[in-house]
Amino acid sequence: MLPRLLNIRHARRCTQGKTVSIRWLSSSKSAPLQAARSVPPASPSLSSPSSFSNRLPRTIASLVHKDADSTTQKISDPAEPQEITLHGWVRTFRKMKKVCFAGISDGSTFGTVQAVIPTPQAAGLSIGSSVRLTGKWIGSSHSGQAYELQAEHVQVLGEGNAEEYPIQNKYQTPEFLRTLPHLRPRIPRYAALLHLRSFLTSNLMTFFAENEFVQCSPPIITSSDCENAGEVFSVVSSDKEDGGFFKTPKYLTVSTQLHLEALASAVPRVWSLSPTFRAEKSQTNRHLCEFYMLEAELSFIETLDPLLDFIETMIKNLVTSLMQARIGKELLSLDAEKELGMARRWSSLIQPGQWARITYTSAIELLQTAVKNGDAEFEFPLMWGTSLQTEHEKYLAAHFGPVFVTDYPRDAKPFYMLTSPATVGKTGDSGETVACFDLLLPDVGELIGGSLREHRYEELLQRMQDAGMSQGELEWYTELRKFGSVPHGGFGMGMERLMCYLANVENIREVVAFPRWVGRCDC
Repeated sequence: MLPRLLNIRHARRCTQGKTVSIRWLSSSKSAPLQAARSVPPASPSLSSPSSFSNRLPRTIASLVHKDADSTTQKISDPAEPQEITLHGWVRTFRKMKKVCFAGISDGSTFGTVQAVIPTPQAAGLSIGSSVRLTGKWIGSSHSGQAYELQAEHVQVLGEGNAEEYPIQNKYQTPEFLRTLPHLRPRIPRYAALLHLRSFLTSNLMTFFAENEFVQCSPPIITSSDCENAGEVFSVVSSDKEDGGFFKTPKYLTVSTQLHLEALASAVPRVWSLSPTFRAEKSQTNRHLCEFYMLEAELSFIETLDPLLDFIETMIKNLVTSLMQARIGKELLSLDAEKELGMARRWSSLIQPGQWARITYTSAIELLQTAVKNGDAEFEFPLMWGTSLQTEHEKYLAAHFGPVFVTDYPRDAKPFYMLTSPATVGKTGDSGETVACFDLLLPDVGELIGGSLREHRYEELLQRMQDAGMSQGELEWYTELRKFGSVPHGGFGMGMERLMCYLANVENIREVVAFPRWVGRCDC
């Protein structure tokens, strides 16, 4: 359980030169803030969805899905043909003697609407063309679709240049499509990933708000390497003057954690979803040099349990919502080969009961036993004090299902992690550990990592000294421990890795619209 926050509602207003304070006090986390004076309602022309929905072009989703965007005016199943106007791109096209059949998609849903177009009006149409079609929305006799558009007026908004258009209705390898990042979102599966990211982001924003977190925007340009791994991008300007733009070295952030810790000393629960950058020269299907990281910091927690409980609830809530949403159902129907894998992954995350929790020491013992008994064979050797490799993580997740591995060796983790109280001063094969964790999932391994943070000034300085670090650019960070420091902890989750897991995608470069990795930065 997270610490209860006392909701103090406080407003100040000036009246005839005097400041009047007004307070609302509530123990309910959902108690509304009552205004000191009545506020006139916003103009319907600005705030009411119905005031602008009719001005927006109708989406195909609003026609074929009953749960589509509520701001778009729906039409009921028409007993009589109704006239509508659609906008979209031609995904399929068949030309007959008297009529042509065009599959129209606008990206709002993954299927197409069939438009029946008189052949004389289809001049200039081809795959890839953008069009505006007006006609009758009527019942269809073709299998697989309930309605179709009998087009009466056709306007080509942009020619498709079929002979040059590189996106064809045939299998094209992911490697080839990565050379066309500006065009591949027009393929249904890549459009689906855009919808998935949007859904996950929206759902997470709601979840954090309901749990009284404040969303923050930490800086992208930083003075330090949070992980102290040295894999950073330096920031320089075109200004060639001596000293550079900032006078001292600056970098693209590898994590917003340190800045979130500063903000968590003012408001107790903060989170961010920000781009992060790591100059890892890795070509594996798990690495990008630019990706989005969801990070959160929570004050006034003294054990890992509140963090683990919160993360488990967050993921289960997210997956449950996905399974009930249209985007989830469409994802499952989009690719028969991946459907079973996706459904299995989703179901495994919401099974009743708490996810397994084991210590690093227990994990090493389990893995060593598996090797000894001939149940597993690993490329990387196992001994206490070494980092778990992906092959070890996948074995543990296959054994337990979703599992939190906690309390890793202190020397294998960054300087800011709090030493596990039970291991202080411990040496030998099972030496000091830190109060940290990794969440491991089947098939992919690590998804989330986090820890309690060292909140004591002298102890933090000692950890930095042990790691061969000086305060330098981190003096502001250590100073947080001098003025009202509190026990706190946090975690980080790679959004792209989450998307890979939920969408059953093997290569992380497929879930990013414009992926960047070593040697590649297209568009």
